[in-house]
Amino acid sequence: MPNASAFTFLVDEPDSGRRLDLFVASRIAACSRAVAADLIRRGAIRVQGSEKKPGYRVRPRDEISGHIPSPRPVELVPEPIKIDILYEDKHLIVVNKQPGLVVHPGPGHSTGTLVHGLLYHCPDLEGIGGELRPGIVHRLDKDTSGTLVVAKNAVALQHLAGQFKSRKIKKDYLALVYGEIQADSGTISLPVGRHPTDRKRMSTASRKSRGAETTWQVKERFWGATMIDLNLKTGRTHQIRVHCAAIGHPIVGDTVYGDRRTRKTIAKGNDLSDIFGAVTRQMLHARHLEFVHPATETTVTFEAPVPQDMQALISALRLQKPSSPNPDNL
Repeated sequence: MPNASAFTFLVDEPDSGRRLDLFVASRIAACSRAVAADLIRRGAIRVQGSEKKPGYRVRPRDEISGHIPSPRPVELVPEPIKIDILYEDKHLIVVNKQPGLVVHPGPGHSTGTLVHGLLYHCPDLEGIGGELRPGIVHRLDKDTSGTLVVAKNAVALQHLAGQFKSRKIKKDYLALVYGEIQADSGTISLPVGRHPTDRKRMSTASRKSRGAETTWQVKERFWGATMIDLNLKTGRTHQIRVHCAAIGHPIVGDTVYGDRRTRKTIAKGNDLSDIFGAVTRQMLHARHLEFVHPATETTVTFEAPVPQDMQALISALRLQKPSSPNPDNL
């Protein structure tokens, strides 16, 4: 985004009736509607010299003037956190997030997040939303590993966010779930929303939910567990974890959505108590990510190798019984 750039626009008849924030965003490259709305509220963008609300409907001959402030440093302190970088250029960075790493600062996680690490590793960040910060386009849960793309500038952020919104980005996951799934593939189409009584959880029985769809395919079967590939058609919070639990096959190690009684029964019936008991996080890995590069407009794909703890669990399960179908090299 331009630094401290002043501008003046005159509204023409075709734009009459358009929201002020949308009008500004359409005229200034790399200025999103959210950024425009924030600047309007702060009085940095005015109509005929007067402050207006973001929803003000512009009229013919309205003079829209203002300036885009120079990006300001965020208050977060960069930290030399180890990051597994799969790809990087001046527009974006793709990382293989390790399990246990929180993506974004929040309550209880004021330090040690991926954002802190990216601020340290990416000194070439440009302004996003008026701040020098990485653009988090999507997130992975703390204990979910795998591919994650982050924008380095506002243009890349808008482009990638648009792809996520239009469901053009392909995200494939690998998961180990409790129980032996009999079918070879399937689709889970259940709405996901906030749990009706526990606000920290999501549920398929929410009072206010949104449509969600997950397709899956069996990759390998074990005693008491199944390894499956999953593809997200939507991107709801905890979608895969909620959907797997909803069909009676919660993800191995998921203490939030896992059914403890089912887990204990499976472990006892197959003498897997020690194997399952050693699992310290949900066995969910964002294995594959595909999207259109915001600058080159070419399709790019990235693969993240299966993390060591998940690979160790797969190896241990394979020793219990010959698996089916034949496993790929993981």
